Amino acid sequence: MGKAKILIIDDDELICWSLAKVLEKEGYQVAMLHQGKDVFDSVCTSAPDLILLDLMLPDIPGLSILKSLKEKQCQVPVLVITAMTDVDTAVEAMKLGAQDYLSKPFNMEEVVIAVKKALEVDYLKREMNYRRSKESNRYHFENIIAVDPAMKKIVQLARQLSKSEATTILIQGESGTGKDLLARTIHYQSRRWIHPIVEINCTAVPETLLESELFGHERGAFTDAKQMKRGLFEIAQRGTILLQEVGDMSQAMQAKLLKVLEDRRIRRIGGVKDIEIDVCVIATTNRNLQKEVEDDRFRLDLFYRFNTITLTIPPLRRRKQDILPLTEYYIKQFNRQFRRNVQTISKEARDLLLQYPWPGNVRQLKNVIERIMILEDITELQPEHLPEEIQKPELYKLDCSKLFQLPERGIALDEVEKQLILQALQMTNGNQVQAAKLLHISRDAFRRKMQKHGLL
Repeated sequence: MGKAKILIIDDDELICWSLAKVLEKEGYQVAMLHQGKDVFDSVCTSAPDLILLDLMLPDIPGLSILKSLKEKQCQVPVLVITAMTDVDTAVEAMKLGAQDYLSKPFNMEEVVIAVKKALEVDYLKREMNYRRSKESNRYHFENIIAVDPAMKKIVQLARQLSKSEATTILIQGESGTGKDLLARTIHYQSRRWIHPIVEINCTAVPETLLESELFGHERGAFTDAKQMKRGLFEIAQRGTILLQEVGDMSQAMQAKLLKVLEDRRIRRIGGVKDIEIDVCVIATTNRNLQKEVEDDRFRLDLFYRFNTITLTIPPLRRRKQDILPLTEYYIKQFNRQFRRNVQTISKEARDLLLQYPWPGNVRQLKNVIERIMILEDITELQPEHLPEEIQKPELYKLDCSKLFQLPERGIALDEVEKQLILQALQMTNGNQVQAAKLLHISRDAFRRKMQKHGLL
């Protein structure tokens, strides 16, 4: 962290000298004052990283200096110096913002440890505040492209939610539509932004571990529980927990989640006491939860709990007015990132971008533009720079009436779906990622359909 500047304020010159010698030996720059009246001029001119403040100064009480520092919103951490018998005053000083206190007579080793700890804590606080401030600027509603009227309504509703006291929000939409972006923006533009947002993908964590991840566990709760672990609900206290793909949660876990949402309490696995929580729960899903309820895969009571406030992001093919603004946004972003100079998009390329159905939604559009910007050193985006499926839409616009003819006796829709999945796997030699692309769905959705038809 470099040489930190430390300002010692004490009327006892011998104590100042002793502290200065020890701290200078540790590599710190040290300045000294013997009266309180000079504190603010010194803080403004020398900008110390830490103040050691004696509470018993001859001209101004140390507590008055602390109050003034707080009123002036001075961010310099303070360690107060007090007599061993005056602990109550030291506690009062900490209520006014002092980070810790040192009792006279000093143990110099303890002084060095306290100074080092105070500087490290201050550094971590400033780093955390910087990162949160940076994220708050990044996740802002102004950065969400919304020209389409339906998308504008979603963003406007999300703005309202960020200013509200809502504690349970559901965001629905196909994969790649921007559900996580909207969730993080709601968090960082809410009063909770200074506290953490933690996320977990319900499909990525085995069901046996999901409860422990969410609620934590006590030491010895199960075989591998070597020590107590706080769950994500505790870690997100006063902040936000983002439950990605909540529609994939088992019904047993759904019941436990519902209880948490209703009671606003959790209990660690193996624990005997409840822990009150103050978190905003934002759940996302690419499933149609209404249909999941009808198919008895999602609890009706949990659906109603989430359905109080629901944001449904339309797929990109239904918000065509956003395609070109999004393209231009990503071009500007990757111009800066890759030092490119793409200025325009030809009319032919624009037409192709607009007529393509974008099965992967905004994520696919971003990936397409990123690939072009990496590989091409151009000033204008032309049709030949686009992937083949966008250049030649006729290859992908099949006449379904010729592809499949419904027999008079009818056929089970599930059987048609199963056969299409098998054909896609056969055409791609079992590659699930490529097979999913052939059917214009995400790999996660493809795997769920395989599981549904007993193909996994």
